[in-house]
Amino acid sequence: MKVCDVSQPTELTQGLYRPEFERDNCGFGLIAQMDGKPSHWLVKTAIEALGNLTHRGAIGADGKTGDGCGLLLKKPDSFFKAIAEELGFSLAQRYAVGMVFLSQDDTKAQLAQDAVTAKLIEQGLQIAGWREVPVEPEAACGQEALRLLPKMRHVFVNAGESMDDAAFERNLYIARRKAEKAITDDKDFYIPSLSSQVVSYKGLVMPSYLPVFYKDLSDERMETAICVFHQRFSTNTWPQWRLAQPFRYLAHNGEINTVQGNRNWALARGAKFATSLIENMEDIRPLVGTSGSDSSSMDNMLEALLAGGVSMFRAMRLLIPPAWQNDPTMDADLKAFYDFNSMHMEPWDGPAGVVITDGRYAACTLDRNGLRPARYVITKDRHITLASEVGVYNYQPEDVVEKGRLKPGQMLAVDTQTGELLMPEDINNMLKKAQPYREWLDNNLQRLHDTEKDDEHTLPSIQG
Repeated sequence: MKVCDVSQPTELTQGLYRPEFERDNCGFGLIAQMDGKPSHWLVKTAIEALGNLTHRGAIGADGKTGDGCGLLLKKPDSFFKAIAEELGFSLAQRYAVGMVFLSQDDTKAQLAQDAVTAKLIEQGLQIAGWREVPVEPEAACGQEALRLLPKMRHVFVNAGESMDDAAFERNLYIARRKAEKAITDDKDFYIPSLSSQVVSYKGLVMPSYLPVFYKDLSDERMETAICVFHQRFSTNTWPQWRLAQPFRYLAHNGEINTVQGNRNWALARGAKFATSLIENMEDIRPLVGTSGSDSSSMDNMLEALLAGGVSMFRAMRLLIPPAWQNDPTMDADLKAFYDFNSMHMEPWDGPAGVVITDGRYAACTLDRNGLRPARYVITKDRHITLASEVGVYNYQPEDVVEKGRLKPGQMLAVDTQTGELLMPEDINNMLKKAQPYREWLDNNLQRLHDTEKDDEHTLPSIQG
């Protein structure tokens, strides 16, 4: 008699399990120093804030395995330069650090590592070295997390000659997609982040154990100016190391209830997506994964848009627009922006609250339902904190200079390069002025309900 291991589905369609039903519901947040000044205080405070969202997740029967939590940090430059010097790595002015999950099987791990190395070199990038990420699994992980534990390694990558930041990020993305497509029979292989701007530390641990598990996070040299954090609650998903959030750009609280349609349209339109920035689009197709969570699929779509040259703000408004169609008070130019972009992609409808960072901007957007809380506080030292609830870390009330909440369909961001706080109206003004959308629609759009009937081409009556 065949006995099935019911502790984890072995096939995507085993029993009643179906990957298309993957959903999660969580606590999220971000903290950023608005002027871009890195500090270890910000790392510690983000961990404190994450710990105060523990109640928004779940815990396994072993008492230590969580649904997953993590941090997405603006690349801690001084820390990684110090580590590289200790290891004898030679870093270029532009360099990236990738977090890579590998199999505990040494043979599989080496095959995957070799594939990543080969694909990076194919894209004209140079490997500075690989590093074993220092972890303490026995001290931080429960039995289930230990059973599923991957190896963690950092890969240090130097940019090719004459590559600017955007080209470097794009080639890192293409190399990662090529490696993912090359390694199809290793379920443990996963790349949480591969970027010159951000780095991910996430896993199947409870928030209080995250800095215990990842020793880097307790290192005083670990300094950053932006941190996105997330506590996952798997409403009907299987806890996995790879599905812990944040993903490569975003962390999501809610459920994308239209995800099956969004995935289908992304796959159907994949052949139509084209950009001069990517020589061979087949390298990155399919644009979204279909076996992960709804949040991971949305992150896939976001990174594809960014790699194709779409700005972060426009990309997020393509994915999560407000309720613009029947709003008589909306500015005509802004409505034209949404009208134009609605022809390119259907909304990824929630309820959804999303926090995002690309290493420069830290942002949050709510979908048009507005059913996920997003509260922000700005203090005198120019730190902005936005989270699922207020009070995620201890600050003095007299230090607060501004606080508020996002309303349905709104987006807020901070530019850590300029120190500017971008309120919803600022982002709207930027989007509507980017292109002459109203002129394009007036001159080129033909709506079917405006088309007059042509008697010569009227179909005959079915009655003869």
